[in-house]
Amino acid sequence: MVPANPKTSSSEIEEDEIIRSGYDHEVGRGTWKQAAFHVATTIATPAAYAPLPFALASLGWPLGVSSLVSGTLATWYSSLLIASLWKWDGKKHVTYRSLAKSIFGLWGYWSIAIFQQVASLGNNIAIHIAAGSSLKAVYKFYYSDGTLTLQHFIMFFGAFELFLSQLPDIHSLRWVNALSTFSTVGFAATTIGVTIYNGKKIDRSSVNYSLQGSSSAKALKAFNALGTIAFSFGDAMLPEIQNTVREPIKKNMYKGVSAAYTIIVLSYWQLAFWGYWAFGSEVQPYIVSSLTDPKWTTVMANLFAVIQISGCFQIYCRPTYAYFEETLLSKKATSKIQLEKRLVRLALTSIYMVIITTIAAAVPFFGEFVAICGAIGFTPLDFVFPALAYLKVRRVSQNTSRFQLCLQLINFAIVGWFSVVAVLGCIGAIRFIVLDIRTYQFFHDM
Repeated sequence: MVPANPKTSSSEIEEDEIIRSGYDHEVGRGTWKQAAFHVATTIATPAAYAPLPFALASLGWPLGVSSLVSGTLATWYSSLLIASLWKWDGKKHVTYRSLAKSIFGLWGYWSIAIFQQVASLGNNIAIHIAAGSSLKAVYKFYYSDGTLTLQHFIMFFGAFELFLSQLPDIHSLRWVNALSTFSTVGFAATTIGVTIYNGKKIDRSSVNYSLQGSSSAKALKAFNALGTIAFSFGDAMLPEIQNTVREPIKKNMYKGVSAAYTIIVLSYWQLAFWGYWAFGSEVQPYIVSSLTDPKWTTVMANLFAVIQISGCFQIYCRPTYAYFEETLLSKKATSKIQLEKRLVRLALTSIYMVIITTIAAAVPFFGEFVAICGAIGFTPLDFVFPALAYLKVRRVSQNTSRFQLCLQLINFAIVGWFSVVAVLGCIGAIRFIVLDIRTYQFFHDM
């Protein structure tokens, strides 16, 4: 056996990761508009911003508005930081894991790998439940006495996503994600319009905005809401998306991120504020469930939601697919034996889909999955890690200008505050999952 050359082993590992993860051939093909579609699809999903009115109702107007605005600005800033670090040491980092490894070493690699898997799995369980709920709502509109349950529609959605999972890479999903982005706008516009319409029909004197329950219940609801807001800005795939963008890569990614966040601000803030205004403390965790008239617009909003979720689900399952394909497929098999690669992908995606579908059908507690996924998965990835990475890179560069010192203070504040949010959000979400399990049986038709 020939011993590995220690000077080249690290680069060989990185090269193998690029090839086996399936991203290398995507480089340089996408425009900033396509990057915006990808980013908007992964962040601005109905499952992400439909719970925001409920989050505001759990926090009240002052704390709710300030949490939403600060969350928006912090993640926008963090996304630009990640985009700026994509090739910080002269080497391209095509996955979140490889970027973390280049800055923090192996512990960074494995930390991001774990958080990314938690975020991806939790996100896809949550949006799987949302998709099933939307499909069931459409079905009930046409067949009010129908016998199909939420679990049936969760399985139907899982079968469709298994089909989409056979597409080879993120770039091949560009038209799906473009349609998903337009559906995001359609869902937001429809839901906001119907929310205002319903809000005006309600006797406004009966709408209550006070926080409900005991002091401990209010605190747990607030913790849960912080996790929900963190989830609503979740994006665990920025380096992977950036790798699909053509030159000038950083400039195009900055434009794509900013365009995506423009969509997010217009949709998130409007729906959150109008939803809480319309229904007050009685707003449901999934805002569409609070809407009543006119029925056909509710059907339209649910259809937009399913279309958008279809693209988002695919973006978030790709890190899991890539990880197991890296493990099971050698470089030779990936590049030369396409039939083997396709069969392995079919087997992996089938196992993944069965697991996700089973969990979503067995424990369909949408709001709690959103909160715990935001606390454990997305808060470290989207708030804490970008700020820590910036601080580490800037410490290496030894730039001590006043502007850089101000940015360092901002990043320290982000790390401190959102680490607290992660802990509190996790506590609140776990508490409500325990209460739900006590109240409902497994595979309950919500």
